[in-house]
Amino acid sequence: MTTASAAAAYWEQLWARGRRYRQLDPAEDRLLERHLGTGRDRPALDLGCGDGSLTRRLGQLGYRATGIDCSPSAIALATDQHDGPGREPAWMCMDITTDDLSTLPEPSYAVITCRLVYRWVGDKAAFLGRVRHLLAPGGTFWVVTEIAGRRSPNDPLQHLGITPAQTEILTAGWSTVRTADLDVLRCYALRP
Repeated sequence: MTTASAAAAYWEQLWARGRRYRQLDPAEDRLLERHLGTGRDRPALDLGCGDGSLTRRLGQLGYRATGIDCSPSAIALATDQHDGPGREPAWMCMDITTDDLSTLPEPSYAVITCRLVYRWVGDKAAFLGRVRHLLAPGGTFWVVTEIAGRRSPNDPLQHLGITPAQTEILTAGWSTVRTADLDVLRCYALRP
């Protein structure tokens, strides 16, 4: 089994068993709106979209949104939930770390989002290279991730945060790096 198929199998079993993850809350939504602005029909790509809540929110903000996830069950859940105004997003089952990027509906994206996914990516430098390849000039890479050391030592989820070294890999080489903190999470707006 390749690393990519092992990752897909891992996430598929969780989604297929009904596992759900942290939803957008009003504070995170305000940060998203402030840093990304209105879409004006520009393309947006949500990496590791899960149930599609962030992808749909991008559509509500006026982006032509595409959500991708390596789990067929997550994509099926996302596809089944159209919940309001905005254009219905496109959904694709693919692994951003290994699959052919030319199969995406757009050659580049004004916004690429990565919410609660970066921590799980194995080769972070290669992943970021693929993101940079897809990000349009002047675009924004929006990352929401947990930061190490923010949970109490006895919290069973304490290990979920990214380390300072992983943070350095994430933020290196961008002309603009803006951050905002939300409890255990940090939001990054990264621009080339």
